[in-house]
Formats: sequence, structure tokens, C-alpha cells
Amino acid sequence: PAWRGAAPIARAIAAGDKESGVAIMQMEAGLDSGPVLWEERVPIAPDDTAASLHDRLARLGGEALRHALDGLWANRLKPMPQDAALVTYARKLKKEEALLDWRLPATTLERLVRAFNPSPVAHTLFRDKGLRVWQTRVLGAGGDQAPGSISAVEKDGVVVTCGEDRLQLLAVQPAGKGVLSGSDFARGYRPQVGEVLG
Repeated sequence: PAWRGAAPIARAIAAGDKESGVAIMQMEAGLDSGPVLWEERVPIAPDDTAASLHDRLARLGGEALRHALDGLWANRLKPMPQDAALVTYARKLKKEEALLDWRLPATTLERLVRAFNPSPVAHTLFRDKGLRVWQTRVLGAGGDQAPGSISAVEKDGVVVTCGEDRLQLLAVQPAGKGVLSGSDFARGYRPQVGEVLG
């Protein structure tokens, strides 16, 4: 396993990993450090959130456990030691790190939105109130606005300038309200080009 700790699924998405997986390992004193008996890999889809990838891995984990138990019963498995040099600590997710920093590239922010879904949920400020961001899409560069500025209001939602490229907000949740599509948010709240998030 490349990630050890509390949040391996979210950290893999946030890092831009191309694949994830499950491993059945022998227990030992270290953190997820035991020899691996069986592993299954799965690609991380471009639209995977931590929730969707979690659900796929949960199903895969049952299959992997069955294969490992069958192999152990038949004495066919040889525990493989892990290479500690290939491991990264997947620290617990904190709400404060889900605050979007619009100076980052749009591709990084898009991954963070997916990694923090369903919890702690990426968020920013809009008109001095909290705005949760559930789904986004990366768009190319456009205009010369400062990061965090709304550069366009389109039918699918507002477009925000980032440190590199732009991000379209496809699903958001204003403070005290339910989740809205980007288009419903644009119609209901009438954000203006030049307004700044964050």
C-alpha cells in the first residue's frame, strides 16, 4: 500500500494518483506495515470522489479477503514484505485544509473538491458566508482576474479564476441551504463577474 493511516482514499485522490486498491496483510505492531498476503488494484476515475472510490474499494475488499482466506487455507500464499521507502502517511482530514486556496492551480483544487467529498467538504466564502463546493470542472485560462475572482457566469455555473486556469462550480451549498446545481446557484444568487470568493 502506498498510503498508510487515517485517510488513504482521500489522500490518493488529492495527490492525483492514477490507481488505488486494497491489500490484505498480516497484523504487526506498526501502522499498516505488515506483510501483504493479497492485493487488488483499481484505477481512480477522473470523476471519483472519496465516497465513490470508498464504495468500490469496499466491494473489492470482500473479494480480496475471500481470495486471501482461500489461499491461506490451501497454503498457497507467501507474505510479501512492504517496501517502507514507497509509503506515505495519510494523515487525518481536517476541516481547515478543506478551505479552498484559489491561488492553487485549478487541477489541484478540482482534486481536493473530490477528495473532501463527502467529508469534510471543500468550502470557500461567498458574500462573507460559507459556501460548500461539491463538484467542479477545470477550464482553461481566461482573463487576467486575481485568484478567487468570478471570471464568468455561465449556464452550468460560475467560473472562478485560480492560480493557474479556472474552475467552474457545478454543485455548491450556500450556508444553511441544500445543495444547488451551478446553474441554480447562478440564477438564484446572481453572482457578478468580478466578485471574489474566499
